[in-house]
Amino acid sequence: MTHAQTIATELSIKSGQVAATIALLDEGNTLPFIARYRKEKTGELDEKQLRDIVDRLSKLRAIDERRETILKAIGEQGKLTPDLKTKINSADSLTLLEDLYQPYKIKKQSRAEKARQRGLQPLADMILTQGSSHESLDQLAEPFLGDELADPESVWQGARDIVAEAISDHPEIRGEVREKALQYAVVQAEKIKSAEDPKETYKLYYDFEQRLDRLRPHQILALNRGENEKILRIKTIIDRRDWLRAIARRFLPRKNSKFSKQLEDAIQDAAARLLLPAIERDVRRTLSDASEGHAIDVFAENLRGLLGQPPMADKVVLGLDPAYRTGCKLAVIDATGRVLEYDTIYPHKPQSQWDKSLNKLAGLVEKHNVALISIGNGTASRESEKLVAELIGTLKKEHLAYIVTNEAGASVYSASELAGDELPDLDVSIRGAVSIARRVQDPLAELVKIDPKAIGVGLYQHDVNQKRLAETLEGVVESVVNEVGVDVNSASPALLTHVAGIGPRVAQNIVAYRDENGEFSDRVSIKKVTGLGPKAFEQAAGFLRVRNGDNWLDNSAIHPESYALAKQVMAKAGIDLKGGMDIGERESRLEPIEVKSLATELEAGVPTLTDIMEQLIRPGRDPRADMPAPILRSDVMSMDDLKVGMRLKGTVQNVVDFGCFVDIGVKQSGLLHRSQIRGDWPGVGDVIEVKIISMDKERGRIGLS
Repeated sequence: MTHAQTIATELSIKSGQVAATIALLDEGNTLPFIARYRKEKTGELDEKQLRDIVDRLSKLRAIDERRETILKAIGEQGKLTPDLKTKINSADSLTLLEDLYQPYKIKKQSRAEKARQRGLQPLADMILTQGSSHESLDQLAEPFLGDELADPESVWQGARDIVAEAISDHPEIRGEVREKALQYAVVQAEKIKSAEDPKETYKLYYDFEQRLDRLRPHQILALNRGENEKILRIKTIIDRRDWLRAIARRFLPRKNSKFSKQLEDAIQDAAARLLLPAIERDVRRTLSDASEGHAIDVFAENLRGLLGQPPMADKVVLGLDPAYRTGCKLAVIDATGRVLEYDTIYPHKPQSQWDKSLNKLAGLVEKHNVALISIGNGTASRESEKLVAELIGTLKKEHLAYIVTNEAGASVYSASELAGDELPDLDVSIRGAVSIARRVQDPLAELVKIDPKAIGVGLYQHDVNQKRLAETLEGVVESVVNEVGVDVNSASPALLTHVAGIGPRVAQNIVAYRDENGEFSDRVSIKKVTGLGPKAFEQAAGFLRVRNGDNWLDNSAIHPESYALAKQVMAKAGIDLKGGMDIGERESRLEPIEVKSLATELEAGVPTLTDIMEQLIRPGRDPRADMPAPILRSDVMSMDDLKVGMRLKGTVQNVVDFGCFVDIGVKQSGLLHRSQIRGDWPGVGDVIEVKIISMDKERGRIGLS
């Protein structure tokens, strides 16, 4: 089958859709562009399906590349038979390819290779064929005796080494034993006696046993980490019957052969020294890869939820980065994110300037008409929350509230070159407060400035394949940025970098052009930017917005290539964009139009026409507006205020294999265990109603349902 057919079968979609997607990708089109503007060609495949195609295509092409390398290597040895070539060409996985290649790998230092160099292959062949001979074993060994092989036993040991390697390298044996191991093998873990685990992080695994097929991804990753930290000792037990049967079907000792004992010994040696350790490594790697993939998927979904949180625009925000000894850093920013004023207060120990800090906060709130105070959730957050709650109670300003913001990665951003370029006149410590304020104004615009791995919504993110993690998270950022759209006249280089077709260099060029020539008046003028050629413009244009520009369509997700079609639709519906026609009237005029009939009349695709009509009603609508608004607070709660049975609203902070952590307004997040979740799992940023079902004040644990 072709790659398109293979992928189509695996993903249960039409091969024509896959073939069209592959062709578009090979032409240099970006995934967001294909998903949004080439629906007719792909048959309206969604972005997830397209990413699955990209992922599977990459793996298939890697298999092709490895296949060519293997064919060439075996061919150069003169051992590429027609049957072997057929098997290699039909192999559909890297594992099967490596199994087929295993017997032909040059093993310079192996015991078997040394035995072959000493001429012992004929004796090994006798053992393998279980033939007969009139001579005794000693007589057969005699021609090979010498300085390196002093006695018959050492000769036969060498021959058995060759046989053991042949058994271990047999592709069908490896495949069968691996399959049985993945089904029935057992993993055992124990604590290394001399190892120190002061926090008993791995206590669950000090004396642990479980079948491999029943291990959960987080258990596999925990075992791997414990082993890497030399706290746990792990071994995989493969049942003797499973490997012995696989070997016996291909290499069976004959009772009437004088070589039967030699084969029996070689089989035992092959299993213990070569085959089982290799299979153990294989199955551990297979399970680890699957677990890492799961962890990366969880991280990606959490990141998508975090980036997709609704912005709190049009508010003056005061960012508060809490600390004890060094003081709480303050930064007031206006509705555009511009820094208005910054300061430092010392309300907590050792200075304990509570009243002075309250007065300074009150002065900033009054002076700049602050509507929201964003408090970082790090050290001294709880105490700073009390300070702000007291301030709000004292000022009695109707619209003043506070929110506790995840500050993960703020310090990384503060010390970055990007922060230095954006806020050159501010101390590193103050930049953190600015970031905490901006995160509530527009989470996406601020969080794209930080390495996703530093944002802190993953599980075992430091243990997984970092290249694979980075690529997946970059895909999530790219997806969300392009789904939301980017204002080309206000976006930072960090945000522009993730627009389809635009990389870091062109993003910098866009900002430089904007700084030198003023705001872009329309999308067409973006073509003047150095490095942004026709292909890049085609990919990027639909995702870039020009607010209040010369062309109303430039503020929509309608691609410039479809402007003529959009104008035909407007004429058909009698829509006057410049006349201030409201959403309701535009919708009422478009609703009676039958899309399929209009598509036929205008010779247009139904998907494109449908998207155009949606944009004409709500141009450039931010999909984040459909998400629940963050919970704003005016007073602080402690665990003493909570009671079992209490119902309250909370925000999902992190999702892991065993449940969700939910911010319910106290210092400790509550755990919504998987057993307490009904229906679909919530995502990061979701506002949900929960009930407290258990509390452990000493350990600071809250159980939710």
